[in-house]
Amino acid sequence: MGDKSVHNFFDEIVFFAANSTIEEVDGMHSSKGDAEKFLALSSTVTMRIWKDEQPTQDKPSVTRSYETLGYVIKGKAELYSAGQTVTLQSSDSHVVPKETEHTYKILESFIAVGATSPPVQMHG
Repeated sequence: MGDKSVHNFFDEIVFFAANSTIEEVDGMHSSKGDAEKFLALSSTVTMRIWKDEQPTQDKPSVTRSYETLGYVIKGKAELYSAGQTVTLQSSDSHVVPKETEHTYKILESFIAVGATSPPVQMHG
């Protein structure tokens, strides 16, 4: 990182690791959408953050080809999967196995970090 200090992790800097090379990437160029931002991408894992996602009605159920591990930084949401409802709030972690149908309902302004394996590719 050289002499560059990190003042605000969420807005200032992200890291992109490809093979054995580590690159510093400006966070402004890694966004996918308003709430979702890619933080890191390697050959085996993707890490993303969802910032200030606002309360919503239920989102459509999805089934993904990757496993997701999540950690809630702030806010509250419900995760629905396989007939279960799990309430997620600050400091809670969760795992959604690959090929598992699931959906989320954001109950309070939400910030969470998630890692997926195999990696999810960045799309503009």
